[in-house]
Amino acid sequence: MGIRSYRPYTPSTRERTVSTFSEITRSEPEKSLTISVSRPKGRNNRGVITCRHRGGGHKRLYRIIDFRRNKYNVPAKVAAIEYDPNRNARIALLHYQDGEKRYILHPHNLAVGTTIIAGPDSPLEVGNALPLYKIPLGTLVHNVELQPGKGGQIVRAAGTSAQVVAKEGDYVTLKLPSTEVRMVRRECYATLGQVGNIDARNITLGKAGRKRWQGRRPEVRGSVMNPVDHPHGGGEGRAPIGRSGPVTPWGKPALGYKTRKKKKASSALIVRRRRRVSKRGRGGRNA
Repeated sequence: MGIRSYRPYTPSTRERTVSTFSEITRSEPEKSLTISVSRPKGRNNRGVITCRHRGGGHKRLYRIIDFRRNKYNVPAKVAAIEYDPNRNARIALLHYQDGEKRYILHPHNLAVGTTIIAGPDSPLEVGNALPLYKIPLGTLVHNVELQPGKGGQIVRAAGTSAQVVAKEGDYVTLKLPSTEVRMVRRECYATLGQVGNIDARNITLGKAGRKRWQGRRPEVRGSVMNPVDHPHGGGEGRAPIGRSGPVTPWGKPALGYKTRKKKKASSALIVRRRRRVSKRGRGGRNA
């Protein structure tokens, strides 16, 4: 789980870094746990582009991940750690005692050959899944459910983890990777440990083509467009945007504008909002 750099024998390799993939033990996926999925490429059911800058990219085979961890009290052995093209985290192949196979997100430091289990009475070991009320304060968890039985919806990216900070009544309070502090139902399941591949955030793509492989098309600055295409467009030479602040192509504020619905029901469960991060500090060259 390290990062490898290149000698600068071309301009693109001067800054390029890649993962060493040292933790991966198997190159081919489990055929029974893969399906073919057609990617929307930013279009809706009518073929209209609703999300810009999407399209192209390498073909992917989707791996079916067990986010629910609902095979209770059945031990499973970690058979392999694999690469998943659909996420920046690695996945682990589990062989259950009854013969079933499933994929889960690979937690940091979970080795091949380790036995893990899910259930309310599971031991407090990395990779085991328990309801939140059974997890001690201060423990790091990931793949957290927001509704009991629905499956993990948050804290699934590489290197992320949430911390159990309080328990009161029917709710457990978690500190999320975004620094938001939020209450979750005590019956919701979470997996112990931190998601693996913690160096994923430090990888530098190095060239635009590598972004194209990921299915991301180029973004054009509004200031170089015509007035008909963007509010920042037009003018002679390098003209200012002509507004008090930057806006989206549809005229809404682009920086710091809150888009969350004010009457959203789950807002009552948020104890403290996440701290605001400026767009400049969100990943440098790859942002």
